[in-house]
Amino acid sequence: MTNQTIRVVARVIALPNKVEELKAVLLELIEPTRQEPGAIKYELLQNQYDPTDFTFVEEWTSNEALNTHMDSPHFQAAAAKIEGLVATTPDIRRYHLLA
Repeated sequence: MTNQTIRVVARVIALPNKVEELKAVLLELIEPTRQEPGAIKYELLQNQYDPTDFTFVEEWTSNEALNTHMDSPHFQAAAAKIEGLVATTPDIRRYHLLA
């Protein structure tokens, strides 16, 4: 199954007093990322019971496309901006669909 897409679940937790600031930075990623080659799905979710909890649900054509995204200027700029806004290091996990 070499043609499997890569699924990503990336969780980012805001400091309680920085929720709106973090949300603004994360929302800046949406449009440029959706335009990237290899981006199939790129969604940002906010936990309805815990507003500090943000999760990206992503699908990419390949690890190479995902790596290119993570090296992109807009991703690197966002990564720099979130310092001081997050409670912990973002938890970024890559998956293959099994069923």
